Amino acid sequence: METAERFRAAVEKRDLAALEDLFTEDVRLYSPVKFTPFEGRPMVLGLFGVLLRVFENFRYVGRFEGSAETSVDGTDAPAEVLLFRATVDGREIHGIDLLHFDEAGRIKEFTVMVRPHSAVQTLGQAVLAGLVADGLA
Repeated sequence: METAERFRAAVEKRDLAALEDLFTEDVRLYSPVKFTPFEGRPMVLGLFGVLLRVFENFRYVGRFEGSAETSVDGTDAPAEVLLFRATVDGREIHGIDLLHFDEAGRIKEFTVMVRPHSAVQTLGQAVLAGLVADGLA
């Protein structure tokens, strides 16, 4: 099973332990609610712990494969886009997860984009509260 499929399965099962081996040690996650990325496997896994609690009815609804330039070093890397739908505090969210992979197939960069703007605000408040509760912010 390829990394993106394993990632998708872990998220859908809400299995945080299964995500750990899928990320590089220096993974960067670009969030729609924070200007600077979340950096490093421990921080990204902590964020996923919050997200798995915050998202309701989370489901992936499509995927696209290809390659894209990374933000950290501008190199072209294999990439996959996973489209998702979820609810946060009663607001429907449409979004994408853009995963960039290293040579070993691990996720080295992760970008999340969501819409509409009101859902971004609701998500940001819920994530911040979860990060504070978990001692990560």
